[in-house]
Amino acid sequence: MSLRALTRITGVSGLVRGLHSTGALSETAAVHRDTETNNASTKFEFTAENMKRAEALMSIYPVGHKRAATLPLLDLAQRQMGGWLPLAAMHEVARILDMPRMRVYEVATFYTMYMRTPVGKYHVQVCTTTPCWLCGSDDVMAAIKETLKIGVGETTKDGKFTLSEVECLGACVNAPMIQVNDDYYEDLTVADTKQILNALSKGEKPKAGPRNGRFAAEPKGGLTSLSTPPTGPGFGVQEGL
Repeated sequence: MSLRALTRITGVSGLVRGLHSTGALSETAAVHRDTETNNASTKFEFTAENMKRAEALMSIYPVGHKRAATLPLLDLAQRQMGGWLPLAAMHEVARILDMPRMRVYEVATFYTMYMRTPVGKYHVQVCTTTPCWLCGSDDVMAAIKETLKIGVGETTKDGKFTLSEVECLGACVNAPMIQVNDDYYEDLTVADTKQILNALSKGEKPKAGPRNGRFAAEPKGGLTSLSTPPTGPGFGVQEGL
C-alpha cells in the first residue's frame, strides 16, 4: 500500500511522514563490489595483540564449537580496521575458525553492526524509529546534516564523520538519541547535538549518556513507584486468607 493510500484511509496525513531510506545501511548491506582497497587479493591479518585476543575469545567456547566466536572475531577485525570490515578480514576469520567463507559472509551481511565499506573516525548513527521520531529525531538528524554538511550514508571530506540512519538502538526511554562509535548520547536537543559534534571535531570526548540531567533512564519527574516504605506481609490480602 502506498503512503498516499494509507493517508487517505486513515485520515492522519499530519502524522504520516515520508518513508526513510537508511542510506548507509543499504550500502553496507548490498552485494560486495571490489574496490582497490577491498577485494579478494587484499591482505589482512590480526596484529599480535589482537591475535591473542582472538585466541582468548575462542577459548570461551567448548571444543568443537569455536565457530560460535564468529561475531566477536569479526568485531575485533572491524575495530582493527578502524570501524569497517573488508573482505580480506572475513576470509581471515573463516581461516582461523576453519569454516566456509560463505558462513562468515552470512554473518557479516546479516548484522548491521558490521560496516563493509570504510567509515569516518566517528560513525554517527541516528535512531529514527517511532519513539525517537516522536521525541524529535528529525530535528537531531537535520542538525547533524547542517553541522557536518553531509547526508545519510556520506562521510565528511576530512574523513572524520560518517552519518547513518538506523533502527532502534534500545534506548527508547532516553529518546531522541544517537550512537557515536561505542557511546550513546541520549535525551538530546538540537543544541546538545551540535555541541557533541563540535567537541568531537576538536578531538575532545564528550561525556556519554543522558544530556538532560538524568543519571540513566529514571523518570524525568522523579520516582513514580517505590516512593514509600514497603508494606509488610499480608498487605491488601483478605482477612480470611
